[in-house]
Amino acid sequence: MMQAAAKDEYGENLAGASILVIDDEPGMRNFLTKILTPRCKRVEQAASPDEATRILDQAHFDLVILDNIMPGRTGLEWLREQGKVGFFADTILITAYADLETAITALRTGVADFVLKPFRANQILNAVARALDRKYLRRENYLLKHELSAEGSAMRGRLLGKSVAIEKTREILHRLAPLPTPVLFTGASGTGKEIAARTLHSMSDRAEQPFVAVNCAAVAPDRVGQELFGLIDDQNIRKDGLFLHADGGTLFLDEVAQMPDQVQAALLRVLEEKRIRPVGAEREIPLNLRFLFATNANLEQAVQEGRFRADLYHRINVFQLDMPNLSDRSEDIVELAALFMEQFSVSLGMPALDLNEETLLKFCRYDWPGNVRELRNLIERSVILGEFPEEFSGSGNISGVRAIETLDLVTQRHIMHVLDTCDGNRAEAARRLGVSRKTIDRKCAGWGL
Repeated sequence: MMQAAAKDEYGENLAGASILVIDDEPGMRNFLTKILTPRCKRVEQAASPDEATRILDQAHFDLVILDNIMPGRTGLEWLREQGKVGFFADTILITAYADLETAITALRTGVADFVLKPFRANQILNAVARALDRKYLRRENYLLKHELSAEGSAMRGRLLGKSVAIEKTREILHRLAPLPTPVLFTGASGTGKEIAARTLHSMSDRAEQPFVAVNCAAVAPDRVGQELFGLIDDQNIRKDGLFLHADGGTLFLDEVAQMPDQVQAALLRVLEEKRIRPVGAEREIPLNLRFLFATNANLEQAVQEGRFRADLYHRINVFQLDMPNLSDRSEDIVELAALFMEQFSVSLGMPALDLNEETLLKFCRYDWPGNVRELRNLIERSVILGEFPEEFSGSGNISGVRAIETLDLVTQRHIMHVLDTCDGNRAEAARRLGVSRKTIDRKCAGWGL
């Protein structure tokens, strides 16, 4: 009840926070622990900077509440020392001595807030809530910029279709969703590996946490390490990487075959130990991440040719899910085409084109070597130009097409194929097709079956 009330009054970030209290006065440590523990996920305390250092070497905290005046050295001196080895929490400084020099030094050292003693419980709780809100706002802004700058950022959505192939994929994703198991998505370019990964994330208990997608081929080889692991620069300023920004959620590494050798070795260690060490840091950070991977390359061949580490391949290939080509799920083309047409008509502010029977039939007969991405790009170009390419255009009159190739017969052949695989069980065929049993009965009656 206390955590629920805190969530309402001080924001949802407080309830999930881990906080370290550092103060040499037992009364102050106990006071802060008493007011924070019922409202936070985890609260620990340290009586000295040295004890705090040992704790930070073992665990990660979202926030540190730090007393400035302590025996041996000040809190700010200790904070500067920590910056050199890697300090990854935001800090609130508490002190009874509020001179201008201390305030300036605190800001330069990266302190998030400054609270004067004596203070009331609501003052420190408000300061903690503000610091956490700013921390997560920075993360959201960073991830939003990353998402918008990522290649193919427009291709976001859900896994569409009712074909047997896509229903089987959904069924596997449902089984994988509650598990921590790494998944390797394989398949040709444009088959929807990232969308499947996002779908898996949305089904899991991490759905409210970040989903971070990284295209390993799109990041310069000399920057992949910094982008993923983060950096402590020459001024001891921390720049968090995507691993830390994704903490608690899911990290999706696409085009993993393009990852440089040195990053492959570092990633293997992360997968085994669930800890990272940012570039330039001495201290490691524990992680809570679900890892998903994707490639359209033959990783086994890459291992044989020495381009990909065999030990990393076996570590990420715990469960492999091969995404079907669009030509293997042609019955989904109508639904996909209609969705893309609606999306681009709205986003471009241009009239939608008529997806008549002849055009849809030509779509269904085409091989789509670029898969769903090719279909999407074709519809976007067609909306911009105001017409389909000649090979796909149609007036709606299909008299020039052989009768056996009408869209209705394409549908009939597919339903009959599914019934065949179900040994004539109409209820099971209806389940696989995502329609009612009555629909199957009605279609079969119309075909005289």
